[in-house]
Amino acid sequence: MIYLDNCATTKPRDEVVDIMIQSMREDFANPSSLHSFGQSVENKIEEARENVANLINADPSEIYFTSGGTESNNTALNGFINKNKRFGNEVITSSIEHSSIVEKLNKYKNEDYKVIEIGVDSKGNINTDEIYSKVNEKTILLSLIHVNNELGTIAPIAEITKKVKSINKNVLVHVDGVQSFGKIKIDIKDMNCDSYSLSGHKIYGPKGIGALYLKNGIQIEPLIKGGGQEKNMRSGTENVPGILGLGKAAKIMLENFEPEQTHILEIKKYLITKLNENISDFIINTPKHSSPYVLSVSIKGIRGEVLLHYLEQDEIYISTASACTSNGTHKSRVLEAIKLKPDYEEGTIRICLSYEINRNDIDIFIEKLKSYVNEIREIMKR
Repeated sequence: MIYLDNCATTKPRDEVVDIMIQSMREDFANPSSLHSFGQSVENKIEEARENVANLINADPSEIYFTSGGTESNNTALNGFINKNKRFGNEVITSSIEHSSIVEKLNKYKNEDYKVIEIGVDSKGNINTDEIYSKVNEKTILLSLIHVNNELGTIAPIAEITKKVKSINKNVLVHVDGVQSFGKIKIDIKDMNCDSYSLSGHKIYGPKGIGALYLKNGIQIEPLIKGGGQEKNMRSGTENVPGILGLGKAAKIMLENFEPEQTHILEIKKYLITKLNENISDFIINTPKHSSPYVLSVSIKGIRGEVLLHYLEQDEIYISTASACTSNGTHKSRVLEAIKLKPDYEEGTIRICLSYEINRNDIDIFIEKLKSYVNEIREIMKR
């Protein structure tokens, strides 16, 4: 099997699986219990919290565990808009955000909030001048994706945050960091954003677990209320195996960051070279300055979903867009935003790498890709 759909989810590392199994067998006490057994589990949660914080240079007290990136995004948007509504009713975002941002903000459009979408260029780079021109005294929130989940484009968050807050100090900045967490270097203090969402299953950790970074000193209304867990920010008995799995995955990502980054960069460069040597009439949508893990390619004269099903017969797995849109019937908002030519749009695929992919995998993938692209093009001509 050659798995190239690592933006949708990743294969958990063996160490992550081991710690989760151990947790289910041995650490089954409720962390909220007052007895020593419960307290020992609570201590392991705090160790995991520290591991997550270290990966983004945050303080552990600023990390709140959630069920994943979608919940973290929703919690931040809901909390920040309610907190800042006394200042105004305008929210700024981009045209290439994840569906968990888009759909949540759509709700506020129906409640007399003005949601301003900033455009991007053909590579998904956001128009920063347009952001700054739209910030005014009524702006209460800026929400941006750090690494775009379909293109891999990296937004200059530190630069944007500094400028926006100099125009209006009351603007709260939320960053969707699901595709950047562990994949590029992150210094949350340097970025100076107010919140940052992340997810476990994008960094070889478990599904159903994530976290929200919330800058110390900022208090927001929780999305989920109940037992007061996570300092009242996220009630409900903690998903201990998931939290410990996320903590282990974060620790390994930090320890292995440099060698894995070097490997991924080399593999991505090799992939692009082989594409140029073997495939004709295609466009690379991903810019040079991007996540090493993501490559969006549009191939003329084919349908991406047909190519996907051809490849899966050989146990080669890719995607046509983000996993949150590719099962639907609607077109990708990201591809529409970058104004991709119609004869290329239908042939867009997303190739997402991992530390396990090597040159031989790429050679096999390219061989099959070339064969199937030629076959599909012949069929499409008929």
